[in-house]
Amino acid sequence: MSVLDRKLARDIFRLRGQLTAILLVVACGIASYVALRSTYRSLLASQATYYADYRFADVFASLKRAPSSVADEIAQLPGAAAVETRVVVEVTLDVPGLDEPATGRLVSIPERRRAMLNDLYLRAGRWVEPGQSDEVIASEAFAAANSLGVGDGIGAVINGRWKRLRIVGIALSPEYVYEVRGGAAIFPDNRRFGVLWMGREALAPAFDLEGAFNYLAIALAPGAGESALIERIDRRIERYGGLGAYGRDEQISHRFLSDEIAQNRVSGTIIPAIFLGVAAFLLHLVLSRIVGAERAQIAVLKAFGYGNTAIGAHYLKLALVPVMGGALLGVFAGLYLGNALTGVYTQFYRFPLLRYEAGWDLVAAAAAISLGAAALGALTAVRSAVRLPPAEAMRPESPAKFRAGWIERLGIARFIGVTPRMILRQAGRHPVKAVLSTLGLSMAVALLLVGRYFFDAVDHLVAVQFGEIQREDVVVVFNEPLGAGVRLDLQRLPGVLRVELFRSVPVRLRHEHRSRRTSILGMPPGGELRRLMDRDGRPIQMPQDGLLLTSALADLLGVGEGDSISVEVLEGRRPSRNVIVVGLVDELIGISGYMNLAALGRLLGEGETASGAFLGIDQRQSALLNSELKRLPAVGGASMREAILRGFDETIAQSLAITTITLVIFACVIAFGVVYNGARIALAERGRDLASLRVLGFTQREIAAMLLGEQALLTLAAIPLGFAVGYGVCSLIPMAVASELFRLPLVISRESYLFAFAIVAAASALSGLVVVRRLRHLDLIEVLKTRE
Repeated sequence: MSVLDRKLARDIFRLRGQLTAILLVVACGIASYVALRSTYRSLLASQATYYADYRFADVFASLKRAPSSVADEIAQLPGAAAVETRVVVEVTLDVPGLDEPATGRLVSIPERRRAMLNDLYLRAGRWVEPGQSDEVIASEAFAAANSLGVGDGIGAVINGRWKRLRIVGIALSPEYVYEVRGGAAIFPDNRRFGVLWMGREALAPAFDLEGAFNYLAIALAPGAGESALIERIDRRIERYGGLGAYGRDEQISHRFLSDEIAQNRVSGTIIPAIFLGVAAFLLHLVLSRIVGAERAQIAVLKAFGYGNTAIGAHYLKLALVPVMGGALLGVFAGLYLGNALTGVYTQFYRFPLLRYEAGWDLVAAAAAISLGAAALGALTAVRSAVRLPPAEAMRPESPAKFRAGWIERLGIARFIGVTPRMILRQAGRHPVKAVLSTLGLSMAVALLLVGRYFFDAVDHLVAVQFGEIQREDVVVVFNEPLGAGVRLDLQRLPGVLRVELFRSVPVRLRHEHRSRRTSILGMPPGGELRRLMDRDGRPIQMPQDGLLLTSALADLLGVGEGDSISVEVLEGRRPSRNVIVVGLVDELIGISGYMNLAALGRLLGEGETASGAFLGIDQRQSALLNSELKRLPAVGGASMREAILRGFDETIAQSLAITTITLVIFACVIAFGVVYNGARIALAERGRDLASLRVLGFTQREIAAMLLGEQALLTLAAIPLGFAVGYGVCSLIPMAVASELFRLPLVISRESYLFAFAIVAAASALSGLVVVRRLRHLDLIEVLKTRE
């Protein structure tokens, strides 16, 4: 072993605490990089493989009813490579062990299995058989949530008749990777909504769709244009009650999955950059201090013939030890976290095989990033060591130039005690180091605030959506629009206290060259169960005429209050009218329009009809009501607000908790690393001064206050800065994740600020205690010796 290598080993042992802190910071950065990037790659690869193997369609369309010959016409359109027709209906289900009625989406499949678009992957059981009208294949998410297996039975109201269905298989479909009902539902509720695939010969006659279909899936030919094909399809199916064809970007399962993949890619860049930036800063501090303290040794080494390259390599090796150690630990931790995170995704996204993929290239990239951080942190210190002439290095470092500081210039020095004055002076003598330390600590604060932000945003979304807007206890949806007299029938149900009818109509809204396919919800004026809110959270009264739009939809269409907009109804007689936008509604879920129920009836030319109702109920009689709703032939589905909230707590809240705990651990590592290294460097630089003060009669508590006071001051300065940085990052998140499906509000609670403050303060205090323990063992005689 060479002389320099022996010196390196001694330096590593002597600086083991500081190097370990740097190692942990690097490990957090590399772990977050490997975990997030590998999860991104796993989701992307699984999506591509699943879509290709099971022929996920490119274009989709729903309609009222069309003869099968229309599918042949569409198959001949330029750009269409394959066409699959289905019968798709929603029914009320009676699931064993579930008090509330569930909603099942029945999707037809051929009784004799063949290759088809949106094909099924059978996880268990078998395919449905011809002549067996009660056989269904259940989606895996629905079956697992309700503990259903092959051979179990469930009840269903199919076109007004109660029927017992038997599960013969459990399956997955690329069309339902993220299984939600759609509309205002953005969180999965797999207990109360599921997809059931049923033989076409059994399903089509039940809904008068023999030789017909009401759903299309189309695969694009290579090189074909999606928008042109959608235009041609819309023209073909318009006369059959077509609701407008759309591409994958509007298919709800694909949209959620693609948005999640994109967010993983962004997170996998930003979070590691924070940690590795802090690690580079800590390396800079430690190596700069070592080079300054070892001036004489560097001079001797040069005098004995060691060149600049050998000396520079020596200090670069010292930087590589914690960085490569952190990279190695980070890779293993990242692989573990990535595998665990991929497992969390299986709760929401269903793949036949969500294979975790990391790859050696990802490990190599992590190593390269670590080397870059080491080089960046060591650059200044190594350059100083290389450029130091031997003759100059033999002399002690020139003393700092002391002059009156800002305390003296302001004339307040006499009002400040000795200890606080020394703390302030020390911080003022090294402004660059103080600023960088403050920035490092502020990153920990910001990281915690961002982690908590998602809790606050989702809590606010749920509180507003289910506390102020959707105040109903139950939403009932009818199979077909019914007359206003249905209100009396609903009021007679057990436990029903209030009934408010609504009419939902699919429409295409146009303004100039912009258009959007959405729905208009007609509601009675003065309703209390479903309310509309403005930007300030105040209820909006339903106008007698005109159209209210959500703010997000108004922005997409480029319209404002007072503008005229074209409304093309996509059902019934499909009237088209120009309607005035009379106001904007602030909602966080979906994009839609609202009208007075009577005004919407006039637009449709059908009088006052209802496609569903909002119910306020006596919760003590909810069990009786649920039992009645499960068997009402006119009811196509029912959802309970309490059940939706319970489902949210069981899924989304758990995943947010995992994310927050991980961020807390990472932020603590940053705070501990910055404070500990700062205090240790200060102890090494000021050991002689502190020992002199002890000899002069200062107590150990007083010199500990002088040593850690600067770190406490920097921590206090970092907290408001971290709040500002965290708020800035949080303000960018809603813009980054905003979509037509949902928007996150910019809400950060007081508890989140207190949480970030408490965690960083606790981590700083812990690192301070470690340094104080070392201070107690300070050898006064050894420190006071003058090195010649």
